[in-house]
Amino acid sequence: MNKGTLMTAIEVSPEMISLVGRGAAPSLRELAVPVAPIAFVIVFDAEGIAATLRYHARPDGAALDADMQERLVLLVSREACERILGGAALPDDGACHQLSPALRTIALAIRDCNLPETAGTPYRLAKSIELLCDILQAHGRGELTPVSQCRMLSSTDKRRLLAARRIIDERWSEKLTLDMIARASGLNRAKLTSGFRKLFDCSVADAIAEQRLCRAGQMLLSTDLPVSSIGYRCGYLNNASFTRAFARKFGQAPTFYRAGRMAA
Repeated sequence: MNKGTLMTAIEVSPEMISLVGRGAAPSLRELAVPVAPIAFVIVFDAEGIAATLRYHARPDGAALDADMQERLVLLVSREACERILGGAALPDDGACHQLSPALRTIALAIRDCNLPETAGTPYRLAKSIELLCDILQAHGRGELTPVSQCRMLSSTDKRRLLAARRIIDERWSEKLTLDMIARASGLNRAKLTSGFRKLFDCSVADAIAEQRLCRAGQMLLSTDLPVSSIGYRCGYLNNASFTRAFARKFGQAPTFYRAGRMAA
């Protein structure tokens, strides 16, 4: 790795700067760093998946460069974070968590943005704000999984569990079963179910349902397909079960969800 390469800096607002890429972080003295900044550092693993999120209460150059892998850093004023949290305490200094699939998706969108600079910069700016708010909300609700809970997993098991996650993310429309996912990812059924919950803080069934319902929501807004057809395409055998599952996630039935978004 060329340590002479600097991460790309994105000035989000007077209260926030994002850094993304490989190499060293720019000198804090050279950046318009917010007053009393704190840092959230996301480190991507070798396979390009956001693996960990570490919090620094008093970041310095050494902390930001502690892991020279490809990473994303959010430098934010403490006051802004406390305002978003609404009185809840910030994480403990040095706390390290696994990234949830939802947070991972936003982080990868920032990292992998290949739009021209005139469009890419505001896109990354908006996604940085979204990521910060979602991180703080997940922390406030106690939904972040400490890395310590995953220490019992070997690196081989983690790679296989990540492969299982990709199967769900890419083949969500198929009839997925625990046995099929376990075989395809090189795990036995017991290790898949227990390891998946440790690494992703949800069950395999929850992850499949999340993918299917999110895709259903997208299809409701982007197509004219009947609700029953969308439910079937997303793995639900009858309209009643699809409607119940969709309403639990989004707070309203698919028909009202589509009508409300279209009218907005």
